[in-house]
Amino acid sequence: MDATFPRARKNQLGYKTAEVEDFLQRARRAYDGRPSSGDEALDAERIRLTAFSMQKGGYSTAHVDAALERLEDAFAFRERQIASRLHGDEAWLTEARTTAQVIANRLARPERARFDRVSKLAVGYDVHEVDAFADKLTRYFRDGWPIAIEDVRSVVFSAQRGGYREAQVDLVLDAVVDVMLAVR
Repeated sequence: MDATFPRARKNQLGYKTAEVEDFLQRARRAYDGRPSSGDEALDAERIRLTAFSMQKGGYSTAHVDAALERLEDAFAFRERQIASRLHGDEAWLTEARTTAQVIANRLARPERARFDRVSKLAVGYDVHEVDAFADKLTRYFRDGWPIAIEDVRSVVFSAQRGGYREAQVDLVLDAVVDVMLAVR
């Protein structure tokens, strides 16, 4: 039987193959407009938030992640087409502009205070690294400087005691991806 994706080596962790295959079947049914009665609703945001368990010799994480990004793009494109038909392009773009403004306001906060901080005993994202990336995003929104959606999806920050609250930073990054997909 051919595998959908290359596998990690037998002694290395990869995504649990059964979970990936099940998700791909649900995604195919959702995209085709034929979900099963027990299927959870699926959209671009849900795809972005999808996570799989790990297993030795599972599917290559890099290959599955790349496929999920393409799947997210396809769902976002279709969602935009549907919204455009229902409400017009201007309504879709107005929503994207509103979200972009909320993001820009967050990123305009002073350095070292753009996001909530965790306690000095807890670990969060490195403040300096997040602020540096936030500056790149500010230039993207304010000046139109190029930044690839893949750069936003794949950014990784070091850990720091007393750093920025991870969940808050991740939500803003997800919103940036939403805006970038909306204006493609």
